[in-house]
Amino acid sequence: MSWEFKSPHPHDFPPMIVIKISNASDVIAAKMGRLFESFTPDQFDRDKVEDVLITKLIEQLALEGISGEVAAVRGMTMEAKQLLIEERLHVRHHEFF
Repeated sequence: MSWEFKSPHPHDFPPMIVIKISNASDVIAAKMGRLFESFTPDQFDRDKVEDVLITKLIEQLALEGISGEVAAVRGMTMEAKQLLIEERLHVRHHEFF
């Protein structure tokens, strides 16, 4: 079964790719060691992994000649093929490339 979402707004929204990082603490522990990871709050781990991922994504996409925007956003998640959005979204990090 396929369907197409018809926006009630006259804007033509471009497609987006959403990436959910689910193992930030494990990545920090593997890179920095379990002892260091145990002293850092989970939010720091997520922010650090997101920042590194954004940098690497921009580098690779630019090499392919792709331009666009990347943002680290708080207030939404993916569950069972659904994008769940809270009342407020917060853009923590945003870059054009």
